Amino acid sequence: MRKFKLGKRAAALALATAMFCGSFFSAGCGDKDEIDYSKVNLIDDNYRTYYEIFVYSFCDSDGDGIGDLKGVTSKLDYIADLGFTGIWFMPLMQSTTYHKYDTVDYYSIDEEYGTLDDFKELLEECDKRGIKVIIDLAINHTSSKHKWFQEMYDYVSGLAAGEEPDASVCKYIDYYNIERGKYGTSSWHRIGSSEYGYEGGFWSEMPDMNLANEDLRGELEDVMKYWLDLGVDGFRLDAAKEFFSGSKSKNVEVLKWLTDYCKSVKEDAYLVAEVWEGFSSYTQYYESGIDSIFGFALADSSGKIAKTINAPAGSGAGRSLADAMVQVQDTIYKYNLNAIDAPFLNNHDIARSTGYFSGNEAKIKMASAVNLMFSGNAFVYYGEEIGMSGSGKDENKRLPMYWSATDGTGITDGPVDADRIESKFAPVDEQMGDKTSLYSCMKRAIWLRNANPELIRGKVSVMEAIEDGDICAVSKTWEDSTIYVLMNLNETEERIISVSKDIYNYKELCGYYSVDGSKVKLAKDGTLTLPPYSIAVLK
Repeated sequence: MRKFKLGKRAAALALATAMFCGSFFSAGCGDKDEIDYSKVNLIDDNYRTYYEIFVYSFCDSDGDGIGDLKGVTSKLDYIADLGFTGIWFMPLMQSTTYHKYDTVDYYSIDEEYGTLDDFKELLEECDKRGIKVIIDLAINHTSSKHKWFQEMYDYVSGLAAGEEPDASVCKYIDYYNIERGKYGTSSWHRIGSSEYGYEGGFWSEMPDMNLANEDLRGELEDVMKYWLDLGVDGFRLDAAKEFFSGSKSKNVEVLKWLTDYCKSVKEDAYLVAEVWEGFSSYTQYYESGIDSIFGFALADSSGKIAKTINAPAGSGAGRSLADAMVQVQDTIYKYNLNAIDAPFLNNHDIARSTGYFSGNEAKIKMASAVNLMFSGNAFVYYGEEIGMSGSGKDENKRLPMYWSATDGTGITDGPVDADRIESKFAPVDEQMGDKTSLYSCMKRAIWLRNANPELIRGKVSVMEAIEDGDICAVSKTWEDSTIYVLMNLNETEERIISVSKDIYNYKELCGYYSVDGSKVKLAKDGTLTLPPYSIAVLK
C-alpha cells in the first residue's frame, strides 16, 4: 500500500488527537489494545465522517439560552477528539424561526447565533483541527420576509383587476411560482386580495422559488460563491426532491447545475442532497454528478440498519446486510462512478435511535458502529454519541445537548415548544470517563474507521466463504489494499469462524470493536473469535 502524505487539515487532526488511546480495540496493525495515532492515515480529501450540528441547541457561550457559533468553537476539541473530520451545520443564515430553514438573508449569520466574524473564527479553528465545514443551503424556498418575496408580494397586491404582472416592472415575480386564481389550498396561498396565489408547499411563510429562472440562478450562484470564497467547503442541499415537486428529471437538472457551478468555483467543493424517497428513486439523483445523496434506505426505525439490529438471531441478517452494502454501492455506481455514499442512522427530521431500540444500550452502540462501517461519508447527529432521546414533533428531535448534569455551562434552553424529556443515559462529562459508555464506543468506532482508509473509500464485495448468517462479512478494496470486515450481529452469542488465509490472503487482525470491551481474537490458523456485537478488521 502506498504511503500517504497528510494534508494540512489531516495532519492537524492527527496531532489534535494523538494523546487518546482506546483500550478495547486495536486500530493500528497488530493485535494490541491501544491505538497508535501516529500510524493513522488521515487523508485530506472529500471522504469524511460528519457531525451534524443544530447550533440553536448545541452550546451556549453567552448565557442567553440559545446556542451560538462561539459555543460551537469552544467544543471543537471535543468534536475532533471523537474523530470527526467534518461538520454539517444546519441553517445559519438570518431567519424568523428556531429551525432557520426560512432564509431571510442569504448573506448573513442569524443574530441569535452570532456574527460573521464569529463564523470566520470558527472556520479558522476547524481548519486547524482538520475539520471540513458544509452548511445547509435552503433554496427550494425563502422566508416570506425575504426582500425578493416582499417586493413581489407588494407589487402583485397592487395590481388592478385583470392586470397582468410584468417582470420588467418587478423581476421577482419570476423568482417564485405564482398563478392567477390558484390559492386556498394547503400549498397555494393568496397574495393579498389580488387574483393571484403563490406556492408554499411546506408552509405559507416559506414560499417556493422558481429555480428555472435564470436571473434567480444567477443570484444563487453569487450566494454560493460568497460562502465558498469565505472558506465553507460545500453545502447540504435541503429538500432537493421538491425543487420541482413530482419531476425527477427537473430536480436532477437543478442538482447538476448546482454541482457544476460549485466545482467551477472550488474544485473540491462537496455537495450532499436531501432526497427523502425510496432507494430506487433517490439513487437516480446521482445522475446529476453530485457527490452524495443521503442514504435514507439505511436510516430511521424502518431502515436497513435498524432492521438488521432488531432482527432475531439466526435470521440471516448479517448476510443480508453484506448483500445490501454491495447493492447500495453497485446501484450508486450505475449512475455515477465518482459518487460518495452518505449513510446515516438519523437526523433532525427522524426520531433518535434510543427510541427505536427501546433504550437497549448494546443495540444503540452496534447500530452506530454499523453506520460507520459503510463506505462513503457517514453522518452522525449531535447527541447520538451519548444516546440522547427525542421523537415526535420537530422540536423534540432538537433538544439541548446534554453536556453535564451538574454544570450548566454551555447548556441551552432548546426550542421553546420542545417537551422536557429526561435522558435515559448519562451526560457527556460522565460518559467520557466510562470506557464502556456509548460515547467511548462511538469514539472507538470512528477511530477504527479513521485508521483504515479502505473502510471509507473501499469497493465492497461479499466474503462468500463465510456462511454464518449472523455475520456480515465483506471485503473493501481501495488502491492496492484490501481489508476484510466481519461483524457479529448476534447480541448474546459469540461466533467462532474460520477465515481462510489461503482464500483471503490477509496477514493479521489490524482492528476490532466490541460493545462491551471484549476482545476479538484471531488464531494463527485463521480461527476468528467474535464476541457478541463486535467487529473485526483483517488485513
